[in-house]
Amino acid sequence: MQIGRPEPLSRSPVAASPGGRMRLVAVSPGISWVEVPEADLRVLCGCPADSVKHLIKRGLIVETEQSGVSFETGPNAILLSDVSLQNGAFCNLSEFPILQMLYRQGMILPGHPNCRGRKPLIIGSAQQVDAQLDYVMRGNYGLLSVEEMVEAGVAPDIAQEWMRMKLRFAFGAIRPPRDLVETCVVGEGASELAGGVTVRRIELNVFEFAYQGETVTVDLNLGCGRTYQTPYHLGYHDLERGYFTIVHSGEGDGWDAERAAISTIMMVQGKVYLIDAGPNIHASLQALGIGVQEVAGIFHTHCHDDHFCGLTTLFRADHRIKYFAVPPVRASVAKKLAALTGVDEASFGDYFEVCDLTLGTWNAIEGLEVLPLFSPHPVETSVFHFRTPWEDAYRTYAHLADIVSLDVLGQMVDDDETHHGISSALFEQVRADYLIPADIKKLDIGGGLIHGSAEDFSEDRSGKIVLAHTALPLTRAQKRIGSGAPFGTVDVLIPSHPESRPSVARDTLLAYFPGVPEHQILSLLNHPVVTINPETILLREGASCEAIHLVLTGLVEVIEAESDGNAILSAGAMVGESYALSGSPSRETFRALSFVRALRIPVALYRTFVERNQMTRRITRLAELRDFFTHTWLFGEGLSNLTQVRLSEASAFLSLGDGEPFAPHGSDSLYLIRGGALLRHGDGGGLIERAGPGEPFNESEILFGQPSLGRLTAEGASELLSVPGALVREIPVARWKLLELHQRRMRTFSLFAEGVS
Repeated sequence: MQIGRPEPLSRSPVAASPGGRMRLVAVSPGISWVEVPEADLRVLCGCPADSVKHLIKRGLIVETEQSGVSFETGPNAILLSDVSLQNGAFCNLSEFPILQMLYRQGMILPGHPNCRGRKPLIIGSAQQVDAQLDYVMRGNYGLLSVEEMVEAGVAPDIAQEWMRMKLRFAFGAIRPPRDLVETCVVGEGASELAGGVTVRRIELNVFEFAYQGETVTVDLNLGCGRTYQTPYHLGYHDLERGYFTIVHSGEGDGWDAERAAISTIMMVQGKVYLIDAGPNIHASLQALGIGVQEVAGIFHTHCHDDHFCGLTTLFRADHRIKYFAVPPVRASVAKKLAALTGVDEASFGDYFEVCDLTLGTWNAIEGLEVLPLFSPHPVETSVFHFRTPWEDAYRTYAHLADIVSLDVLGQMVDDDETHHGISSALFEQVRADYLIPADIKKLDIGGGLIHGSAEDFSEDRSGKIVLAHTALPLTRAQKRIGSGAPFGTVDVLIPSHPESRPSVARDTLLAYFPGVPEHQILSLLNHPVVTINPETILLREGASCEAIHLVLTGLVEVIEAESDGNAILSAGAMVGESYALSGSPSRETFRALSFVRALRIPVALYRTFVERNQMTRRITRLAELRDFFTHTWLFGEGLSNLTQVRLSEASAFLSLGDGEPFAPHGSDSLYLIRGGALLRHGDGGGLIERAGPGEPFNESEILFGQPSLGRLTAEGASELLSVPGALVREIPVARWKLLELHQRRMRTFSLFAEGVS
């Protein structure tokens, strides 16, 4: 059993139980649908990011009408994953599915034909159900009290006014999630649902539904190398790293099944910054040819899932990406993240370099200035204005998500501080802030009670207005006010001169070959930078390497014939280096995942360069270990060339004989199996896990100072690679994957003790 990479059960896309009373639909990897019409039960099984959009695409959510009222169909229950993370992504994001049930289906709307006293049902383990209740609470309200706001750095008088506004949005009270949802804990044995349907756990993340003697089985595990799919196609885009460039990476909302949620990528002096991280940001970055290693920072507006749940993608870097937000936004995001992962909110700083911004002030950030401004919303929210000097003025971009229509906001004005609402002074300030002109302004026109209106900006003096955060086509009136921006379109505010890529190659090679004179490095640099189209093979399995490609931008996947896992290489990787030095045929295929730009270095020149500088032994050893790291689940993606070098130089080997016990208790090292296998037995002697080459151990000691569970012994002569824990903890992608592995192993050990296989 490989704990880190379970395989899903095979199943047909759509199936019915033998008697036809139950229907099972495999919606997407990790998402299924179980329907029992006689019991009026429709279960969304698994709710990763954009699960609602997947249901729309599969026709499981459709528009209908009853008693003259139009509304959507959809699920009325959610089955949670047993683990909160799979392959680095959140598994249990019930916020939007619950909102769909409450409001778009009408389950909470008085007088609605679908409002019959029934609440959305959340099904799962006690741990995951409790985590979801906390997460839903934070998603609804953000910070829950004046005291939490003050603790996050908000002045007491401002916190009082924000709380008045929050209570107005909340219709007068902060309601606990159990007022909105029902829960069902799946423990030992079968648990009963509506209408006599039962559900029981067969093994970790595998469940059986039963009704009147019929059964269907649902497997929520993702297979090796698989990810939750994106419901829309993004294509491929070849981007320049500009001086000040706006890349439109999403204009939809959480319900738009054809577009990514509102977001923007800024290129500033060749650096890449994100504004928000919504669902499937990994797919957006890949489509744009941006590796997560290239992301310098993220500016975060607020903690709603369509702006938040892509943060896990940014954890898949080998360095802490800078996180820019005002303190109350950062605090609400950290609390929501802690609810989802079960780790302390203080660990937020283990994954991000936290850079708090001052609200209402221009903050200077390495050639860029940013002005965060308060925006009324049910959770703590800011909008952003960005500027950089050029010629005799500034070039400016404004990102206004999420905002509220001035009509709705005007109805909330109440200067009596004992009432819920906002002051007239705050209303005027917000209106003035919204209408600050910019060269380009993107704004939320989602409407309703908590989103903006295009008509409020009919007199806005900005150079270009981009309308976003809506699933609806633009009306004629809206088209007269603002533009659209399909995915991947670019607005250049300041052109880039000169091209920055050669300096990236120079810096990478100087760091990789310490002590080598720069004039010798120039011999490697004096070769063409080539553009490689998406889906092009750079080096085929079994072929000899004719040239090394130093990746400057874009992504390359590594495909092994005998493995289901794919490693991902990004900027700084040297494709084919180990085969160039050894002269042996390639054991895998290297294939462009996006547009790739790379420095193409002839093999003969590279070998001569290494030999002349007497680095053959060092580079060969590093290449071999880096090749090993690339083929492991833990280090197979998100690591730059230089991080792999640091790991390789700090690692040591350890040998174990057949049957020899392995007890790493108290050791601050991570161990990876280089050869052979390790067996983990429970306290009663039963086999819980068998792990082979590439599998990591001692993650609980590394992360939490806790000893490994069970007893470990070698199966046959085995070799381990020891990596210092201090180095591993500095790598966010490693920490994130080890957290997932730790949680899965803990849950598996617990189920084993309960007698569940």
